[in-house]
Amino acid sequence: MTQYFLTMPHDSAEEPTMASMQEFDPAELAAVMAAVDAFNTELKESGTWLFAGGLHPPSTAKTVDATSGETRVLDEPFVEAPAYVGGFWVIEAADEAAAVEWATKASAAVQSRIEVRSLQEAPPES
Repeated sequence: MTQYFLTMPHDSAEEPTMASMQEFDPAELAAVMAAVDAFNTELKESGTWLFAGGLHPPSTAKTVDATSGETRVLDEPFVEAPAYVGGFWVIEAADEAAAVEWATKASAAVQSRIEVRSLQEAPPES
């Protein structure tokens, strides 16, 4: 089985957070949260779920650079982009088609696009 990284993009200009989501229509927010909870439950019950999480926006990021031998900690994201990963799931699926099926369900639940990428496997030991 292969592990897949399902990611949900957010618009960098808006940087939605759990606090800002409280500004949404309460009924719409409740419906999305219930759909995500049902999706997560289905993932868990199927044995596909490995873990998931939501990320704070890039404005809260620190970038650590120790490549020169000295550690520099920068109060900024590693890269600036028009969108960023706001939330994710790591799942284990039989193949890419199965991962896409799960991403389709995730997209419907969160009402957002979902990117599907497989995790690289370690090279075989010789």
